[in-house]
Amino acid sequence: MCGAISFLIRNERREVTLAPLFEKPYACTEHPLGQLHGAGDALGTDCMVVSGFESDHGFAKMYRGDGTKNTDWYGWHTPVHAPIDGVVKYIHLNTETNTPGTMGKPPASMMVFERADGVTVVYAHLTEPVVKVGDHVTAGQVVAIDGNNGVARNPHIHVGAYRGGEPLQIRWDLRAMGKVPGMTDN
Repeated sequence: MCGAISFLIRNERREVTLAPLFEKPYACTEHPLGQLHGAGDALGTDCMVVSGFESDHGFAKMYRGDGTKNTDWYGWHTPVHAPIDGVVKYIHLNTETNTPGTMGKPPASMMVFERADGVTVVYAHLTEPVVKVGDHVTAGQVVAIDGNNGVARNPHIHVGAYRGGEPLQIRWDLRAMGKVPGMTDN
């Protein structure tokens, strides 16, 4: 039993479970350690709303049409939810909006959250924050909307998590996702 407890403690330091990012189905691509070296990128993940389940044999798609306009993307201006119960520690806004397929100028808009135990979570590429620095947020609370700015080619939210500067692997709270009507309606 001691080995199992040790395993849980070791993993506790290296991963974090976050509340659902969106109230709609989404898919994420992960950045392996060392792939990207920008702030918030180590072990980060890029998440995009998916749809296109109109028939019994439909596949998840990230955009309708040809994807050349931000409004083609299912995630464009979708509400973004707080990942944890914590405090908003930092907000930076990049007011330029990228055209899909073209990267903009860094840095991206970003928001940093901090949990009581020191875990910090970074969101990037969002826009129109509805919270401010110093606000206490609850996991699942709307904090901004999905955008396309900074070094990004399409509307999505980048998520990074850290404890004491060490990047954490991100896990999504699948039980909480199962309670969101938009996640189970397809």
